[in-house]
Amino acid sequence: MHCGDAIRLREFKAEFRNRGGMGQAKEMSHRDRQYGLPLKVKRTVDLIVSFAFLTAFSPVLFAIGILLFVTMGGPILFRQQRPGRYGRPFTLLKFRTMREARDAEGRLLADEARLTALGKVLRELSLDELPQLWNVLRGDMSLVGPRPLLMQYLERYSAEEMRRHEVKPGITGWAQVNGRNATSWQERFALDVWYVENWSLPLDARIFARTAWAVLAGEGVAHGGHVSMPEFLGSERNKPLAARGKS
Repeated sequence: MHCGDAIRLREFKAEFRNRGGMGQAKEMSHRDRQYGLPLKVKRTVDLIVSFAFLTAFSPVLFAIGILLFVTMGGPILFRQQRPGRYGRPFTLLKFRTMREARDAEGRLLADEARLTALGKVLRELSLDELPQLWNVLRGDMSLVGPRPLLMQYLERYSAEEMRRHEVKPGITGWAQVNGRNATSWQERFALDVWYVENWSLPLDARIFARTAWAVLAGEGVAHGGHVSMPEFLGSERNKPLAARGKS
């Protein structure tokens, strides 16, 4: 881990402790021991399925890479640091879906202006997520779990919302099969925490089975007419103005 990553991890743990999260982390560690075998089965399934999918989809991965290189040039992969379990940073991999188009002042244009036609198709079919199978193989992620968001969001979570980091992030999750990007941040985090509290192997199997239908149906890809979720500014700041300050 780089020095900067270690600093961010220490800061996250300190913030997690300050908000009461370390007690929850200790409880989760107890659950890890209590459910040791199911968790080992989950990791085994992650390894087998991610390797099988990477092998089976290798021609698709190669074809997408060629198309992206021809239409946008290199690099074909989008790499970004995301928080894993307990906020530990890792490098998330995705296929690029947007150009690096900037305005006259050097600022990136809105996502809608940068999303390419090929990128839109990749997103609708969730093919842009395929490189994350490598993250699963490495152990950074699981096939099922809360989606890894941005590093800067760590300092904006409430103690309850931070519980989504008690498990490994996943390629798909409970929130993804219950609305995907069409849900609000508050709804999404509530679904993530519910998953943490109710995790089981049958639940993972249920989520995985429902994911195929959600992808084929193209459900919840966009949020309110936008191509991606709006920035999470914190629970209070993301509430509608009329709801702020109400109990």
